[in-house]
Amino acid sequence: MAATPQRFRRPLRFDRNLIVIGAGAAGLVAAYLGAALRARVTLIERGRMGGDCLNSGCVPSKTLIHAAAAGLDFAAARARIGAAIAAIAPHDAAERYRALGVDVRMGEARLLDPWRVAIGGETLTTRAVVIAAGAEPVIPPLPGLADAPFVTSETLWNLEDLPRRLVILGGGPIGCELAQAFARLGAQVTIVELAPRLLIREDETVAAMVERAMARQGITLLTGHRALAVTRAGDGFALRVEGEGRPRDIAFDRLLVAIGRKPRVDGYGLEEIGVRLAERGTIATNPWLQTNYPHILACGDVTGPWQFTHMAGHQGGYAALNGLFGWLWRLRPNYDAVPAVTFTTPEIARVGLNEREAREKGIAYEVTRYDLAELDRALIEGESEGFVQFLTPPGGDRILGATIVGHGAGEMLAAATLAMRHRLGLKKILATIHPYPTRSEALRAAAGLWRQNHTPERGLAWLARLHAWRRG
Repeated sequence: MAATPQRFRRPLRFDRNLIVIGAGAAGLVAAYLGAALRARVTLIERGRMGGDCLNSGCVPSKTLIHAAAAGLDFAAARARIGAAIAAIAPHDAAERYRALGVDVRMGEARLLDPWRVAIGGETLTTRAVVIAAGAEPVIPPLPGLADAPFVTSETLWNLEDLPRRLVILGGGPIGCELAQAFARLGAQVTIVELAPRLLIREDETVAAMVERAMARQGITLLTGHRALAVTRAGDGFALRVEGEGRPRDIAFDRLLVAIGRKPRVDGYGLEEIGVRLAERGTIATNPWLQTNYPHILACGDVTGPWQFTHMAGHQGGYAALNGLFGWLWRLRPNYDAVPAVTFTTPEIARVGLNEREAREKGIAYEVTRYDLAELDRALIEGESEGFVQFLTPPGGDRILGATIVGHGAGEMLAAATLAMRHRLGLKKILATIHPYPTRSEALRAAAGLWRQNHTPERGLAWLARLHAWRRG
């Protein structure tokens, strides 16, 4: 990273050791850790404490999915969402963080120079800054969209009534999760996706399982279709799409735009002081999360590359440590085992490489797959669709990646993530006692399959002769 430009005058004294911009998952962890280490920390949030995850992301969306699966109607589901946010909000509240020693300010932060931050008519000087401003939905330049009743993953939660006809633009994790939830609530759902299939980052077999589940729910899938414009359709609206060589109009009551998220990099002074951006529009950082100003760090969705709450929190701790102590030593976040879960039916959970990524990177691998149709707990519950799959190097038991598809996949992934992070191979998983009957046994069963497939035939032949000799 480049040195600090000389056009700014560095203060001789500082009001704060650390200023954190953004009170989402990354910013909350950074502020908490800084205060726990007895630094003087100010946390600035312009919206709501808890950021997107609490208010418009993970918490409301997973509550909606659970409520819909439980058979609640839309009104009851909305009430459940409000109750969930209210129950979790105290964990992220300004009062809690003030009690922990953090100076919490609500308002717009603006970097005046690399060491000065303006907030509420006051200017604070700081030794270090952590930018944790998060991301926001991408709104495409689609003709007619601005005049149509469209929502995003942020504004969806303002709906008071269930849309009778919901069109979802985007077949990624957000679009797929919400499609199934709204279909269960009684909406007529159509997904429009430009790619040839849904969940393009997942293996084809995984995406196909989700597509089949959606077909059973009555969800219309228009993959390989491009959105052209939003048009008037009588008294309502329609999304004009093109696919299979012909255009068509899909009438809707609400259009959910879910084509991705972009980092929040505008409005708080980055361009004015010369903080560099990466090609993908995120804040450019080195492996220690430092920008081209070593004392200004970025973490979470604003720098990426993963847009996960758990990764934002992971990076937030490192950003705080490197901001406070980077002049002495630095810590590098470890990304060897990054877990991800898509809360569709069936649920998708994975860590490390999947087959698609291994092929793209030219990495040799073997596949060991155990079907949940063989698992006693899955048969007991009548939830036997799915599998556990490990990727290992040819002949070895080191885990290159794990994919779990099925009921409770996200809960099962933690053990695979732990094993991968600490380089515990499939032999170690096989040697670990798993309680019966549980879904976690599927990981041990998969490890057992690997062991069966790698038992040396010469050794077995020798054992057969040994046992024959012992029989006399």
